[in-house]
Formats: sequence, structure tokens, C-alpha cells
Amino acid sequence: MSDSLTLAMPTHSTPLAVNLRQMIAVLERERQALAALDADDLICSARDKDALCDALAEIAPQALDGETRGLAETARQLNEVNRRVRNLLAANVAARIEALGGPSRRTRATYALGRS
Repeated sequence: MSDSLTLAMPTHSTPLAVNLRQMIAVLERERQALAALDADDLICSARDKDALCDALAEIAPQALDGETRGLAETARQLNEVNRRVRNLLAANVAARIEALGGPSRRTRATYALGRS
């Protein structure tokens, strides 16, 4: 059994519902790319998400019906999961780099206002 989200397709879908289903598919593809550390697919997913966000930007919350509200909530949850996975991966990489080279010891330059 696949661990992908299965959505029933209604007989007639609005453009909004179609875009939201596409967003869910892209978010699932992004999660798989994160798990596989597939940089190329992550870049493609980011582009697709950006294009879909542009398409959805004009939609007001009042335009959502029960179906599209559920699709939007599913997309929001998937995006949140992907954000957490991305943050965990970044923290893991940072910890490994620090373990290899030790903590950064660079001094930071500070600037003070000059006195007249």
C-alpha cells in the first residue's frame, strides 16, 4: 500500500480544486525528494510550487467550498511536514560540519559610531 495521500476525484472539478490537487502532488513529490536528497527534484518542486502559488494567489478564502477547503488544509499540512523535514536535514548537516571543523571561531567585526 502506498503511503501517498489518495483523493477521490469528483466528476466535475473546478480550476481551484485542480490547482490544489496539483499542489498536493507537488508537495508529495517534494517530500520524496527530501527523503532521497534529490536536489534536482527539489528544485523542480520549488518551481512548480511557485507557479501554483501564483495561480492560487488571486483566490479569496471566501471562494473555498467544502471540497477545496479540505484540499487547501491537506496542502497546508503537507507543506508544514516538508518544512520540518527540511529544517531537520539542515540542522543535521550543520551539526556534521561543526563536528568536522569545530565551531566557528571567527570574530565578528563591530562598528562603532565615530566621534566628532
